[in-house]
Amino acid sequence: MISGLIHVPRPSDPSAVDRLADSLAALVAGVAAGLVGDAVIVVPAASAAIETVAEATGATLVVRMRGSSPWSAGAKAARREWVLCLEAGDVLAEGWIRTLDRFIGTARPDIALGRLRRPHTALPTRIAARGETVIGALQPRAGDVVRRERLLSGSAFSPRIRPRRLLARLERP
Repeated sequence: MISGLIHVPRPSDPSAVDRLADSLAALVAGVAAGLVGDAVIVVPAASAAIETVAEATGATLVVRMRGSSPWSAGAKAARREWVLCLEAGDVLAEGWIRTLDRFIGTARPDIALGRLRRPHTALPTRIAARGETVIGALQPRAGDVVRRERLLSGSAFSPRIRPRRLLARLERP
């Protein structure tokens, strides 16, 4: 099982609740399939609307400290070995449950990072992502499936972790 970790960078944005709801709704199929065990919402500042969504969905709300990594802050509240990192508004494309279930079920102990494909990324971002498959990633990003213990060790991966590219992808509605 995995924990879904959703970062809401600007909770005061009027569309933040709608984007958060889209991401939480995408995780429901994973809950029904027995893959997603819990959800954690990470915000930089308290928001009554986000608190209401968290309470209504049973998600844990974490207000991160200024300057800290949202992924590390959320991993402290996550209850599963693997954490799926998402930004509010990220929606998982069809087939993600089977792909992630296979990945976490077959990952050797030295594998700590799986990376979902992101839509419509600029050329420099795609080149950097290809380079990370060779030299490794320094920090997690939205669309990563990471072992919780690696997130708890800090915001940067030391030494670099080589991401394993996954066939599943994220979409933005």
